Amino acid sequence: MNAAFDPSVWTGRRDAGEAGDTSRLFERVRAFHDPLEPEQVVGAPVLIGFCCDEGVRRNQGRIGAAHAPRLLRRALASLPAHRVARCFDAGDVLCEADDLEGAQAALGERVRRALTLGARPIVLGGGHELAWGAYLGLRGWLDGEDGPAPVAARPRGRLLVINFDAHFDLRTTRPGNSGTPFDQIARDCAAGGAALTYACFGISELANTAALFARAHEIGARYALDVVMQESHLADRLAELDGLIAAADDVYLTIDLDVLPAAVAPGVSAPAALGVPFAVVEAMVMRVRASTKLRVADIAEFNPQYDQDSRTARAAARLLYRLL
Repeated sequence: MNAAFDPSVWTGRRDAGEAGDTSRLFERVRAFHDPLEPEQVVGAPVLIGFCCDEGVRRNQGRIGAAHAPRLLRRALASLPAHRVARCFDAGDVLCEADDLEGAQAALGERVRRALTLGARPIVLGGGHELAWGAYLGLRGWLDGEDGPAPVAARPRGRLLVINFDAHFDLRTTRPGNSGTPFDQIARDCAAGGAALTYACFGISELANTAALFARAHEIGARYALDVVMQESHLADRLAELDGLIAAADDVYLTIDLDVLPAAVAPGVSAPAALGVPFAVVEAMVMRVRASTKLRVADIAEFNPQYDQDSRTARAAARLLYRLL
């Protein structure tokens, strides 16, 4: 089920009496719907909410992330617009009952449609199970799917999946959940003969079993532990990131907020004991955003029920702003 664009969430402070440009994001956001003139959306960010935490429930986590997209929009709304000339909101994908797979398919279709129109889809989660849905949309676009009749496929090059996360999310159990999406992606790419590099930054050794490390090695994943993701290591990590991007044709960026320290992001399913400093994550996200190869981005695992003083919402909004 889908929920339409809700203009009531895009409100905020107006500084009409001040001199100069006082515009804020809520003044730049419009509904994304078909048909739209292509020139309106080419290159523009399109926000897509994924109101689902069925995957978190299946993975025995703390549910509540289904309520995140609305609060993420509210946190974004009053930020200064600065260089954001236009932004579109495509509404929400809702997970009905326990139909996670149906919600992921619906998300994939929205992502694919946005890419087909030349826009830049940014998914607001929701649990990290959204990654499988976002990938389905990207795969459909790369394969040239355009509704019932396929069109000429784009050449399939190397896909780089960049995940900022304390967890690999490479669990092999099924049905799928918030802990399985990157195993699902790896298996799908292998089955289709598509080249994949999975890079995970911020892995906590104590939040992943030996079996998960073994699975990461099995698929040739690149990863950096949280202990080498501190500010003193930033130059090395940026150089590593540059090399990964240079070797890729298409990039999918996904940010699980539990990569951040619990003091910065308490409102997540699994708060981090150490985590990666916000400044490091932000710098690396901005480097990815600067690439012409970034196709899809998302932010996952914000759980408003456990947030304190809107700390997680503000951190998430700042990262989202960098992606706009």
